Amino acid sequence: MIFQRAVRREFTHSAAGVFTALFAIMMTTQLIRLLNEAAQGSVEPDAVVALLGFASLNYLPVLLSLSSFIAILLTLSRSYRDSEMVVWFSSGLPLTAWIRPVLVFALPLVATIAALAFFFSPWAVSQSAEFRGKLNSRKDAGQISPGAFQESSAGDRVIFVEGVAEDTNIVRNVFVSEGRPERLGVTMAGSGHQEVAENGDRFIVLQNGRRYDFQPGTADFRILEYARYAVRLETKESRGLAPTPRTMPTLDLLQVDTPQHRAELLYRVSLPFSAIVLALLAIPLSFTNPRAGRSANMLFAILVYLIYNNLVTISQGWVASGKVSFAVGVLAVHLLMLCLLPALFYRRIAVFSFLRWSR
Repeated sequence: MIFQRAVRREFTHSAAGVFTALFAIMMTTQLIRLLNEAAQGSVEPDAVVALLGFASLNYLPVLLSLSSFIAILLTLSRSYRDSEMVVWFSSGLPLTAWIRPVLVFALPLVATIAALAFFFSPWAVSQSAEFRGKLNSRKDAGQISPGAFQESSAGDRVIFVEGVAEDTNIVRNVFVSEGRPERLGVTMAGSGHQEVAENGDRFIVLQNGRRYDFQPGTADFRILEYARYAVRLETKESRGLAPTPRTMPTLDLLQVDTPQHRAELLYRVSLPFSAIVLALLAIPLSFTNPRAGRSANMLFAILVYLIYNNLVTISQGWVASGKVSFAVGVLAVHLLMLCLLPALFYRRIAVFSFLRWSR
């Protein structure tokens, strides 16, 4: 019991150090990307912190899985280098006896990864998309400079406002020129504001104004006076607020039987499965020959991790394209790695192994 507590303590310390380093790298890269978007005007500077929090919550399952894998590798590799494994084997304990302390350490992390992958990460992705949508919905009115003509991104509308209220959502003395293939329209209003309909479409609502509608080169001319006039700026789908497999809760994802939704479900299921398989693979992969280099086993272990992740990505793509079923996509990769596990243990345990070269 004393030994197992010491091993779990070392696992925990190593995992904490690795996770801190990986989390700092992830936060730095995401911060640089968000600051670049803020500098280009795609994201408001005040939204960088919130979007950074959503991104960090989304990447937590992958970081925890990788931290657990590297922590077990580092701890057991140190035991080989310091000849502690010699004492372990001399006491009559096999290499498979490490499975229990490794599982005791890894299972709480696997449960955390499952909770994050199934519930919190999809929520963070959906909140990030909704947050960006809300920022975009205030962008046109919020970034209009009083006294300047501004053209829409599509090039079919020019807007001019005389003044903007303090909340940056109310504009005064609005002039809107809209060009269509057959007619031209000019709309003027004393004030206006933006609204988002129940279906997610965004409108600009003008009040107490007049609209001039005419066809160039003809006498067809119409004048319309109104108390309230709504112009749809963009639809919910054009703003990227339509539900996608990544933003859907897991319970809702289970009810949709399409290849894209099944592929997203495969990815979420694979995160806790791969975490526990990687924790077990780290036991035989941690072997280090004290007389050889110290980094050879780490390079091979990282190669195994990359192959594992790429196989999961490939299976997800095949499920999304309909080439394989969901059950085959889930089981094939993880069963392949689980079949590799006994072979790696056998190579380290057996005295005479077919995997070893005879002298």
